[in-house]
Amino acid sequence: MREKKIEQKLVTAVKKHGGICPKFVSPGFDGMPDRLLLLPHGRFAFVEVKAPNQKPRPLQLSRHRLLRRLGFRVYVLDALEDIDKIIKEVMSNETS
Repeated sequence: MREKKIEQKLVTAVKKHGGICPKFVSPGFDGMPDRLLLLPHGRFAFVEVKAPNQKPRPLQLSRHRLLRRLGFRVYVLDALEDIDKIIKEVMSNETS
């Protein structure tokens, strides 16, 4: 399965839960996650989408650590079966 297919399924699933999942582009700051996961009630996370069994590059891992230190949730998604789990986890957490 290709990364693009997983990404499309993520976007569709987020919409079904009343949210949006726009592509995240950060010119001049490489390595940022691919998607913003924005759900009702201010629920928010970053999602790095990968093809099955692919891992983030070192720069991406560095950006993930930075975002986590700042208090943001960052997920690496490489399997369709993890989409609902990620959405449910983000929806169940209280906002700061």
